[in-house]
Amino acid sequence: MRSKGRAIGLDRGAGRRPILAAALLLAALPLLNACGDTGFRPLYGSSGIGANVDERLAQVDVAQIPGRVGQRIRNELIFQSTGGGAPPPPTLRLEVAIRESVTSTLVQVDGNADAQVYGLEAQFNLVRISDNTVVLKGSSFARAGFERFESIFSNVRAREDAENRAARTLGDDLKSRLVAYLAKPV
Repeated sequence: MRSKGRAIGLDRGAGRRPILAAALLLAALPLLNACGDTGFRPLYGSSGIGANVDERLAQVDVAQIPGRVGQRIRNELIFQSTGGGAPPPPTLRLEVAIRESVTSTLVQVDGNADAQVYGLEAQFNLVRISDNTVVLKGSSFARAGFERFESIFSNVRAREDAENRAARTLGDDLKSRLVAYLAKPV
C-alpha cells in the first residue's frame, strides 16, 4: 500500500510543474522583449523610415548584365523585386559582373567526363543614384551539376538547364542580400 501513497505523492509534485513553468516564463518575458531593442526585426516588416522592404526593393534598378546567363539573373531580380509590375522611380542601382566556369567531374580513364559542374560567380555593387556612392558591395556564387550524354543536343540542353538553375540560385542570393541591407533603418 505504501507504493500507492508514493505514486500519489509523485502526482502532487507533477501538479507543481506547470506553475513553475509559468513562473519561469513570466520571469523571462523582459529578456524576450529586449530582443526587439538589439536589432532583431521581421525582414519584410516596416523599416525605420516607414516604407516596407518590398517597396524599397522595387526602387532598385538592376543594370544590364552581359550574356544570356546575365540576362536570366537580371530578369530574376527584376521579377522578384517588382512582381512583373511597373517599377517606381529608382533610388538605387545594382551593378553585377559575372564569371562563368565549367568543371569536369567523373572523368573516365579515356579522358571523357560523364558529368560537369557549371559555376557562376558574381561581384556586385549597390549604388545610391543620387550621389553615385557604393552603399553595399559583395560577391556571390552558385553551382549546378549536369550529366553528359552521347547526344550533342542533350549536352547543350543539360548545360542550359544548369545555367538556368545557377542563375535562379544566384538571383535568390542577391535578393536576400539586398533585402537584408534594405531592412536596416536609414
